[in-house]
Amino acid sequence: MTFQHTPVLLEEVLAALQVREAGRYLDATFGRGGHTAAILERVGKEGRVVAIDRDPEAIRAGQERFAGDGRLMLVNGPFSQLAQVATQAGLAGGFDGVLLDLGVSSPQLDNAARGFSFAQDGPLDMRMNNASGMTAADWVNRAPEHEIARVIREYGEERFAKRIARAVVQARSQSPFDRTLQLAEIVSAAVPMREPGKHPATRTFQAIRIQVNQEFAEIESALEGSLVALAPQGRLCAISFHSLEDGLVKRFMQKHSQEDPVYAGLPEVPPHARPKLRRVGKAIHPSAAEIDRNPRARSSILRVAERMAA
Repeated sequence: MTFQHTPVLLEEVLAALQVREAGRYLDATFGRGGHTAAILERVGKEGRVVAIDRDPEAIRAGQERFAGDGRLMLVNGPFSQLAQVATQAGLAGGFDGVLLDLGVSSPQLDNAARGFSFAQDGPLDMRMNNASGMTAADWVNRAPEHEIARVIREYGEERFAKRIARAVVQARSQSPFDRTLQLAEIVSAAVPMREPGKHPATRTFQAIRIQVNQEFAEIESALEGSLVALAPQGRLCAISFHSLEDGLVKRFMQKHSQEDPVYAGLPEVPPHARPKLRRVGKAIHPSAAEIDRNPRARSSILRVAERMAA
C-alpha cells in the first residue's frame, strides 16, 4: 500500500501547533497521515496523537504505516464526532492541538474508482466513506431540478446552476447517471463560458461532493467539538481550500473570540459567555515554493486560534 501524499502547509501547521514532546494532539482529518507523521516525529514517548478519518481505506493505510506505534490511536468515523472521540479517549479538555485539514485527500481524488474526478472515468460515487450513505449518482438521479440548481449555486458558486440542473434532469430522463465522465460531459455542454485554467465541471462536482457528504454540517460540528477537545492554550488549526469552507472557519473563530453580545456592557460576564478562543495571527497562505512543489496547495488557507481558559 502506498503512502505517498504531500501534506499542505506542513511547517506552518507544526509551528502553529507548537508541538511539544509530551503534548497531546488530535488530527481530525488523517488522510494518508502526512501531518500525523510529522507530529509523531516531534512528540516523545510520553506524547500521544489521536487521528480520525471517515474513509476506511485511510484507516487501513494508517494501521499499516504506523503499526506498532503505541502513541497513535486511529479512529474510523466522521470528524463531526471529534468531541465524542476526545471524550472516549479520556482526553476531553486535554488536547494541546487540534488539526482540521478540510480538503479531499489526494489518494481519493486520484483514484478514479472513488468517483470524485471529472477528468477520469469512474463510478459516480463521491462518498468519503464508500461503505455507507447515498452516492452522487443516487442524488443526481433523484433530486428535483430546483434542488440540484440550489446545491450547485450555493455550494459550487456556479452562476450557470439553473442551466446545468435543467441539462442534468433532461439527460437522466434518457439514461440515469452512473459514471463521472457522463456527468462531466453534460455539465460541460451546459456551461457557455470557460474559466481560464478550470474545467467547466469543477464547481458542479465540488457542490455535489459537499452535498453527498454533508460537508458543511460536518465542519460546523467538528469546529464546535474542538472547544470540547482543547486544553486551555491548546491550538486549533484549520486548513480550508475554498471560500465557503474558509468562511465557516473564519466566522466560528470570530464568534468564539468575542463575549456573548447578550452580556455586552455588563460589569460581570458569566463564564459561559466569555470568549472561548483567541485568534492567533492572520490567515496563512502557502509560499510560492510550496505551490511549485505541490500545485494542489495553491488555494489552501490556514487559520489558527487558541483555547481560552474556561
